[in-house]
Amino acid sequence: MNIEDAVLFVEQEHLRLVRFQYCDTGGIIRSKATHASKLATRITEGIGHSVALGAWTGVETLADIEEMGPVGEFRLVPDSRTFSILPYAPHTASMMCNMVRQDGQPWEACPRSFLIRMIHRLAERGMRFEAAVEHEFYLARQSVDGKYEPADRSLAYSTIGLDEQADVIDKILTALEQQGISIELFHTEGGPAQQELSIHHADVLTAADHVCLVRETIRGVTRSFDLLASFAPKPFLNELGSGAHIHWSLWNTEESPAAKRNLFYAADAPGYLSQEGRYFIGGILRHIRGLVALTCGSVNSYSRLVPHHWSSAYSVWGFDNREAAIRIPSPPWKREAESVNMELKCADHSGNPYLAMGAIIAAGLDGIEHQIDPGEPTMIDPGNYSEQELMQRGIGRLPVSLDEALEALAQDSVLQEALGSLLARSYDAVKRSEIDFFKDKTPEEIVNQHFYKY
Repeated sequence: MNIEDAVLFVEQEHLRLVRFQYCDTGGIIRSKATHASKLATRITEGIGHSVALGAWTGVETLADIEEMGPVGEFRLVPDSRTFSILPYAPHTASMMCNMVRQDGQPWEACPRSFLIRMIHRLAERGMRFEAAVEHEFYLARQSVDGKYEPADRSLAYSTIGLDEQADVIDKILTALEQQGISIELFHTEGGPAQQELSIHHADVLTAADHVCLVRETIRGVTRSFDLLASFAPKPFLNELGSGAHIHWSLWNTEESPAAKRNLFYAADAPGYLSQEGRYFIGGILRHIRGLVALTCGSVNSYSRLVPHHWSSAYSVWGFDNREAAIRIPSPPWKREAESVNMELKCADHSGNPYLAMGAIIAAGLDGIEHQIDPGEPTMIDPGNYSEQELMQRGIGRLPVSLDEALEALAQDSVLQEALGSLLARSYDAVKRSEIDFFKDKTPEEIVNQHFYKY
């Protein structure tokens, strides 16, 4: 939808508020909203916002960053293509925004603009990136004592859970369909009242926008059922965690169907995985310790990344290996050429999707440009190897804390260069502020603090 159509649509539908939304460095979706009568000017001028919001943490504190204090402002400028009427909020629509400096240039601390820069890097090489996310979340109720409890006790992949939550699931899917989201799969997951939604892939910028739209919609719809949908990585200490597994494929930029080509596909290769695809994996594995700081962006994340829990704990790749950091899924029969893709298991909803996907592109491009060999695929649970076998095979443990992941990110010159100085420094400062906030908290307090935020 272009700008003129968005303004006209707001008038015709008698909307009252339009949210100018963004996902901040802490992974929280925030917004300012304009009254519909002022949209025609604000959609091009944007809405002013303090630069301090670039230093705002997920625990509602302000990190100490020199350029992000009380002086200065950027503007939230919406992308009209993301216009969506919100089915769960009366007379309200939303658009995702870029953060723009007063001189009209992208603000260097804007996560969405970072992803756009990485898209341009691909385009310069005649490549484009498609992605989709598997959304795992829990449905819960809050008891009178303030504790969160699963909304049911359903079993993994059981129809019981679908029956228990049939009404809320139907409303969720209806709301997503009304906003143009194409649904692939929905099922219960391994924990009680844990659900999983898969949506259709799209160009990577749209895919990242969809992550925010899906999360907002599910949380908004479930409120009307007196439920809370939590996308926190580990919302219950003694239950399975929730991921946001990122799937992606790499394509040439040809538009005609005859010339369009999945660069990860090779008809005669094991698993149909091309050499270019292997190099891309090599780049991800070389940078994965720093990458995890962006894809698993909370203190809570690292309670999920443990061996033998199908969330990945080691820097390996494999065909259909759900304990590997990178899984190459078996493609659908007779659609191999269009369907070969990669899945990053070590990702969750506390990671900003624009930073996560942009960093995947940066790491994968490094693998292609330097022809980084990922080694042989791992075909067993790497957690079953002894310490000596892990060492012999060059298999490393993923970071066990956000602090360890941030240290790796700080030492990764490729990811630092891609992010740029201001975004890299602000991300580090925000996350270290969160680490400091939680350092004296009990595991139960950490879980409760994250439960509502994501």
